[in-house]
Amino acid sequence: MTYVARLTDFHRLTAPALRTSKADAARSPSFLARLFDAIFESRERQADREAEAYLARTGHRFTDSIERELNERLFNGGWNARR
Repeated sequence: MTYVARLTDFHRLTAPALRTSKADAARSPSFLARLFDAIFESRERQADREAEAYLARTGHRFTDSIERELNERLFNGGWNARR
């Protein structure tokens, strides 16, 4: 069975529909968005501190193997599923 779309199935994007009102632009982010941003920024700062401490322990050398170890440590907490 086939279906042929009618003209009423499509809605045209008109200029008023595309414009956002000043009230929408001035609205602050929702509580959940602000909470998520705060958690994300906190985790990012924590990861930066851990990476900085790890590099300090390795003599501030940033080689490929140290980068790999650092990524493993930050992304999966040093946990290895193959063990």
